[in-house]
Amino acid sequence: MSTRPDLLYSEEEEALRAAVRDLLTDHCDTAGVIARIETDAPHDLALWKTLADGMGLAGLLAPEDRGGQGATHREAAVVLEELGRAVAPVPYLTSAVVATEALLACADGDEPLAALASGRRIGALAVGLHTAPGAAFATVRREDSALHGRLSGIADAAVADVLLVPADDGGLYAVEAGAVTLTPQTSLDLTRPVAEVTLDGAPGRRLGDAEPAVRRALRAGAGLLASEQLGLADRSLTETLRHLKERKQFNRPVGGFQALKHRLARLWLEIAGLRAAARGAADALATGEDTDVAVAVAQAYAAPVAVRAAEEALQLHGGIGMTWEHPVHLFLKRAKADSTAHGTAGAHREALAGLVDLRAP
Repeated sequence: MSTRPDLLYSEEEEALRAAVRDLLTDHCDTAGVIARIETDAPHDLALWKTLADGMGLAGLLAPEDRGGQGATHREAAVVLEELGRAVAPVPYLTSAVVATEALLACADGDEPLAALASGRRIGALAVGLHTAPGAAFATVRREDSALHGRLSGIADAAVADVLLVPADDGGLYAVEAGAVTLTPQTSLDLTRPVAEVTLDGAPGRRLGDAEPAVRRALRAGAGLLASEQLGLADRSLTETLRHLKERKQFNRPVGGFQALKHRLARLWLEIAGLRAAARGAADALATGEDTDVAVAVAQAYAAPVAVRAAEEALQLHGGIGMTWEHPVHLFLKRAKADSTAHGTAGAHREALAGLVDLRAP
């Protein structure tokens, strides 16, 4: 018997939000993020160490008996909301969510799972960031007990210590990062770079079956990505409201003009809807109730809203929004990149239609 999803935040979740936001306020200001993406090392590994090791956030989804914190997707969603607000250049989604979920589905994944949960190591699932849950994914060739092939669009591979690689024999293999060759690929979002991974006789240890592990990992990644998009959209609206209250024309705040009030009100309503969809997906992942439907609904709705929020922020900030020094471009690039991560909104709408038996004739 299904139960109604709990879309509200608990006291513990609000306390977690406050702690993560305070940390990001002190250690992840937008000026620092912009300065970092101008270098060859955009990831903030010091911040990641504090989040993963100091606060124990890398292991939220891992059970306590497997080295984690034993929390749920609801808590991980709150963390991702705050990371989205800050456009934090850390591999939380890729390592603490996607790679962790893949390992949870593997019979022999306990050792690497404990290392990821403790923050000692960073993991990355070697499946293209664009891949939707349930979609076909590329594999490498296993020959003579070694792995050969090339995989593209692998997010955060540059900082991964271990790659989880699907092979053509149906297995998921743990491959040390030092055994592969990485070639950076052009990414719109410089805070979440992608790379091509080349394996030329790389040794790998089989952890389990690739199909269920990848399916589980991508479903969790898509569902919790909506929370990152929620944080990003909410921050875009907040910054826009602040600017329109301060900016004056004809000796009155720009935000007082009726046309702009209407635009912001519509955006606020859309973000409220996104919050409900994102919380629904997080709750469904935590409880196992109607998970596929909730994830598809969240991703069908999240990307257009997050992109529109960032676009509105850019337009309503006027000329300063077009400058590199202003953080609006960080919001827009992350929103656009997220709109194709783990499947487009169109792909999720098509999946939703199949799940509820409403396919087009």
